[in-house]
Amino acid sequence: MIQRVGENTLHFETGPCLLSWASVAGKKESEGPLGGYFDVCHEDTALGGKSWEQAESHLQGESINVALQKASLEPEDMDFIFAGDLLNQCISSTFGLRDLQIPFLGQYGACSTMAQALGMAAVFVESGAARRAAAVTSSHFCSAERQFRMPLEYGGQRPPTAQWTATASGAIILGREGLGPVRVREVSFGRITDLGISDANNMGAAMAPAAASTILGYFRDTNTTPEDFDLILTGDLGRVGSDLLYTLLEKENVTIRQKHNDGGLMLYDREKQDVHAGASGCGCSASVLCSIILKEMEEKKLRKVLFAATGALMSPTSTQQGESIPGISHLIFLESGNP
Repeated sequence: MIQRVGENTLHFETGPCLLSWASVAGKKESEGPLGGYFDVCHEDTALGGKSWEQAESHLQGESINVALQKASLEPEDMDFIFAGDLLNQCISSTFGLRDLQIPFLGQYGACSTMAQALGMAAVFVESGAARRAAAVTSSHFCSAERQFRMPLEYGGQRPPTAQWTATASGAIILGREGLGPVRVREVSFGRITDLGISDANNMGAAMAPAAASTILGYFRDTNTTPEDFDLILTGDLGRVGSDLLYTLLEKENVTIRQKHNDGGLMLYDREKQDVHAGASGCGCSASVLCSIILKEMEEKKLRKVLFAATGALMSPTSTQQGESIPGISHLIFLESGNP
């Protein structure tokens, strides 16, 4: 049963169970601090495809197939799959998942897409509309740069505020019945927030206000504080956005510094890998969540985690027309253990 709490939060009485999860990473990501946690690591950025877009589709198809294998499930055992990516019309998801023939619901929340897809899958499972549902997202550095900024051949200089789009994918399978190590307890879908940032190379600043809004709203709805959780994981604010998030929250007398980490700061070694302000992309928060975070929850090193993924809702057209960059953040409360 789903109960509405406060203005924006949905509480799940049973709590959909995470039956399995999987993460797939590219070469640069595999060379970072989390390299040992990914299920699959690739050395070839093109993944054997003829284009960067084909490579990204392969990432997404591979992550959901690994998750199915880990759960000993077949595609026909799934009722729905919620998936999205950064490319126009979510083509990575469409072409990466078309052969599975699972009822498909495309999602777009930019870098917040994993939280949106996981939240939607959880609502379907908890309500009884699905026995099992999957959430999967992906991104690829080369395909994203070509669409949102410039072809790599241009060789443009990246400013210090820029973030590196992750070549990665993450997938989670939820079920109504099961004794998995982690459950979705609550979901809080965010509102569009726009403070006028228009620099496409400063997405952390564009997304931080949305993260602050959603996190503050969740605390108000549930009468909780940062001290009630082991980790508050955002993604992907990077260094600039994380610092701004602290400032915005502390203006409201909320401090999360001791509980917070960001997927954009975890994926790469910013001292050794040239990623400037950190990582970004639909595949960043998804691969971080589906690797080290859920592993530590499975091992009970983390018991209560708020996953607040963030997205910059821009397009090449809106950027070229001088529009600002609206932000969005969706929050998932994950808890290890069973009822």
